[in-house]
Amino acid sequence: MKIRNHRLQILALAALAISPAVAQVASHETTAPVNPMLASSSVPSATSAMTPAFQVTGKPVVRVNGTELTDRDLLREMMTIFPYARQHNGFPKAEEPKIRMGALKMIEFEELVYQEAERRKMIVPATKLRQAEADFRAQFPSQEVFDQYLKAEMKGSKQVLRQQIRRSLLIEALLKADVEDRSKVSLVEERAYYDKNPDAFRYQETFGIQSISVMPSEKAGESAKKEERKKADDACRQAKATKTYEEFGLLAEKISEDDFRVNMGDHKQVDRDKLPPEIVKVASAMQPGQVSDMLQLGNFYTCFRLNAHTPAGKFTFDQVKDALRQELQKEKYERLRAGLDKKLRQNAKVQEL
Repeated sequence: MKIRNHRLQILALAALAISPAVAQVASHETTAPVNPMLASSSVPSATSAMTPAFQVTGKPVVRVNGTELTDRDLLREMMTIFPYARQHNGFPKAEEPKIRMGALKMIEFEELVYQEAERRKMIVPATKLRQAEADFRAQFPSQEVFDQYLKAEMKGSKQVLRQQIRRSLLIEALLKADVEDRSKVSLVEERAYYDKNPDAFRYQETFGIQSISVMPSEKAGESAKKEERKKADDACRQAKATKTYEEFGLLAEKISEDDFRVNMGDHKQVDRDKLPPEIVKVASAMQPGQVSDMLQLGNFYTCFRLNAHTPAGKFTFDQVKDALRQELQKEKYERLRAGLDKKLRQNAKVQEL
């Protein structure tokens, strides 16, 4: 069964980090998302330098208003930031300090959020707590594996696990009330942003082309240059005889001398200002599917097939509103979250050990 609460996912990930028996049966569904506090890390290659992983002692790493969080808590969070750590038996040495710091700041923040929830006397309904416990237990394929998890992570106590689940639900509830719900963006706000930032939704004129080029040596003599020109004219005649994208592309792969020949001569969509003026002038007068005459550009010759021409324009509000809403809500969420973090730290005593 899939657990949606990010903090409960972190509890499950501890099994991946510490308990080999549980790790063998862990579900992919319990893999937590990348920590939003840190840019996502790429999967290291087999030759990447890695730091030793999964060595925990229960040693405190930070004290938040007197509450100690341990290297076990830190490792849980580091595993969510770099979920490939167990697969590669460690963290990339170059990235490990950043991963560690991101994880440390996250566990500090969540402890502050939990303490604030307790201060507000927020409650978790008994039915919700029981359901969360049942969902969490359902991840484990047998009682034996679950007991191994309890022993490795929860001091063998179901009560400790229950308290951890309650803590996770309180953190989730406060963040939902103070950050998630307040980060929602209305259609009116979207439209206002769209109207106030017109340039953000404009797009440039583009041309989609394929090319076939002949590139003589710069040191070629006059006789050789004439031969190259003849070769270019012949290439252009063959190109004009093609009728489709595929025919032109296969010819480009066969006879073209520019770098695009490996991709059927296709340049994809190119902004107007990134093309030579000579090509822009000719392409502007062509229709998609037509092939140009041979053009001399500097010391080489080229002809091209026009596949598409998109004039400059502006996306309509209806075209962008869904993506815009997501982006604005993401920005607002991060802003509110950072503000909450700052507010909670103002009068807090956080000691990194």
